[in-house]
Amino acid sequence: MFRKIRRLFVIKTRWEAFLIIYALALGACERGKVYLDTFPGWGGKLLFLACTGAVFLAGAKILDCLRYEQAEKAAKAARATADDPAGNPANN
Repeated sequence: MFRKIRRLFVIKTRWEAFLIIYALALGACERGKVYLDTFPGWGGKLLFLACTGAVFLAGAKILDCLRYEQAEKAAKAARATADDPAGNPANN
């Protein structure tokens, strides 16, 4: 039962990653608007840019990690196929 719940919190596809990045961006812009109201002038603008910049960094990291995990999975499948020419998955 916990395995099914845990799978809900795992990013499996680029589509899911983009949805999460979009949600992060919405939250960052909302937080940035509060900063603009609280700190008028350059201070608020810099904090707004910091919020949105953090989303760019987090989004890039999410996409890189997703690409790495998919490449690792493909390499593992290739190794399993190379170990067993009949195409049967390894018992590891």
